[in-house]
Amino acid sequence: MTDHLRLGLVFPPSMPPESIRAAALAAETAGLDDFWVSEDCFKESAVAGAVAALAATERVRVGIALLPVPLRSVAQAAMELATIDRLFPGRFVGGIGHGVQLWMEQAGVRAEAPLTLLREYATALRRLLDGEEVTVSGRYVRLEEVTLAYPPLQSPPLLIGAAGPRSLTAAGELGTGTVLALGLDVATVKESTAATLAKAGSGHEVYASLIVATGPDARARVDAELGNYGMPGGPDVGAAGDARAIADRMLDLASAGVTGISVQPCSDEPDLDAFAHFLGSEVRPLLAP
Repeated sequence: MTDHLRLGLVFPPSMPPESIRAAALAAETAGLDDFWVSEDCFKESAVAGAVAALAATERVRVGIALLPVPLRSVAQAAMELATIDRLFPGRFVGGIGHGVQLWMEQAGVRAEAPLTLLREYATALRRLLDGEEVTVSGRYVRLEEVTLAYPPLQSPPLLIGAAGPRSLTAAGELGTGTVLALGLDVATVKESTAATLAKAGSGHEVYASLIVATGPDARARVDAELGNYGMPGGPDVGAAGDARAIADRMLDLASAGVTGISVQPCSDEPDLDAFAHFLGSEVRPLLAP
């Protein structure tokens, strides 16, 4: 298990974007490590949300998990990520994934070979963020002598979302960290972590996404939330109950090899501020090695 298991709060995509600043501040005042925004279609912009969260806080790291790569060109993504990194150095981490294919089809950008797109995109994006001039002619990514005028001051982290064996391998090879899919049990998390780390360099981060509820009917709420994503529930998925039960599930995930946990509250969470402080004040102390 890692000496320090990073603990972060996911901004619920069910909440409107005007709630982002208050939610980020709640994560920071609760003492959490990370605040995560996503780009579920067709809801908030993760780029705009990350900037708002960073501007509202001073310490907490803000991460994007994840930008769907078919929605924007790699040059555009590189400019966005580099600008955010320069505005808030050391406090931002970007992440990319191939996107939910149904959503990509709705948007008219679905790729026939999503993993090929992800590989080409991640390779070019990494090079652009490192300040290189990039010329490439791939199946999906085509650039001619593109260089960022304002690259990040230091090579920034780049997370890649992964689920299947081939995407886990790609994430390990091409990213500095892997974001695992939602709704996995501990055994699957262990297998997925081993698969991505088999191709990864030293210091590769692995993040587990965990739906969490506490209080009355916590298990039923977690199962209902998983159902909203078309995923089966059950006692082995997500975390429900008091601080001890939730911390035990997180410790199991740490033993499975993850270095960080992004906690997603249920969409019916009545008080996000109180939930964040529950994670920071009651769950966090139980994670100490």
